[in-house]
Amino acid sequence: MPYYRAVGDIPRKRHTQFRRPDGGLYSEELMGQEGFSSESALLYHERPPTAVRAIEAVDDVSGQLRPNYPLTPRHVRSHKIAVGPSDNAVTGRRLMFGNADVRLSYCLASEPSPLYRNGIGDELLYIEAGSGVVETVFGALAVHTGDYVVVPTATTYRVVPDDGEAVRLLVAEARGHIGAPARYLSKRGQFLEHAPFCERDLRLPQAPLLMQGEDVEVLVRTRSGMSKFVYAHHPFDVVGWDGALYPYALNISDFEPITGRVHQPPTVHQTFAGPNFVVCSFVPRKLDYHPDAIPTPYNHANVDSDEVLFYVGGEFTSRRGSGIGHGSLTLHPSGHTHGPQPGAVEASLGVERTDETAVMIDTFAPLDLGPAAFESEDPDYASTWVAPGAG
Repeated sequence: MPYYRAVGDIPRKRHTQFRRPDGGLYSEELMGQEGFSSESALLYHERPPTAVRAIEAVDDVSGQLRPNYPLTPRHVRSHKIAVGPSDNAVTGRRLMFGNADVRLSYCLASEPSPLYRNGIGDELLYIEAGSGVVETVFGALAVHTGDYVVVPTATTYRVVPDDGEAVRLLVAEARGHIGAPARYLSKRGQFLEHAPFCERDLRLPQAPLLMQGEDVEVLVRTRSGMSKFVYAHHPFDVVGWDGALYPYALNISDFEPITGRVHQPPTVHQTFAGPNFVVCSFVPRKLDYHPDAIPTPYNHANVDSDEVLFYVGGEFTSRRGSGIGHGSLTLHPSGHTHGPQPGAVEASLGVERTDETAVMIDTFAPLDLGPAAFESEDPDYASTWVAPGAG
């Protein structure tokens, strides 16, 4: 994270005695990246966070990935994906796409998830619809439609939908860390003036979240699979923490679009960077204003990337006739040239604004396909660029 925060009660000096009201010592936990040579947070627990009573293996039911062969552009209708083995934001994830760097899943969560910790990398949650609370060892974050939530590696958390709400989420699980692109930050981590969002747009936990409980189960994901830890005490017992590593939320509506006289490249929409992938936000904006500008995207070939687009709001004028609607995801793989649907270029001339909202994830290694992609795929999508009546 770009800047230092302190929440709750902490001692004046780190690694010094800090006592509970009963006279016992609070237990320190240092969470740090890159061998404690990068961002870190120091948390103070009421009880030792190491007290584990039992550990057991848990079957991972997310399914296997299969290569995108023969090479094919894909259209997945997420709203037609069947609910997973459970209806929460952790064990209810349905795997759509993935490679060695990132896995993309979709879920419809109507119940609180179990406590969960990803030991492989950071997670990025995008709230397509609904509202709730992401409860974490750092505190709670209220979330709603359009929120990105970045959850650092090894953070214990759960997602609790509001009563009567069903929360739709796109989940990106990285094999490493997710953050703002380096070009948006000063060498000391402050957002620069040209960045499309800044510290004021980020929402952080504001107070400790304290819960009681014994023999509390936490699911932990590692490269070997899923394990279940049974802790002697509830892990949400942190009275205070400080540092520059913590979960945070950014609403896509707070992303300030960068526009130009002619069509701008996708890089102007970049919001996050992960290991060998980027995340971009397409938001309502003024379109290109050169008198002869063509507002629709030009045909393009991502020669080094696979591109996933998640369409979540507004009208996607360049994709009319393709069957794409809200909740659709498209995969345009490297080696495939794609662009506007037939007739979209002429129809866009003179249009001054777009109200579209979409999330794009570009990976620098090919994406394989998960079970949910095949389950809800539009088999006719690859032929939608053929103009009606064309030979």
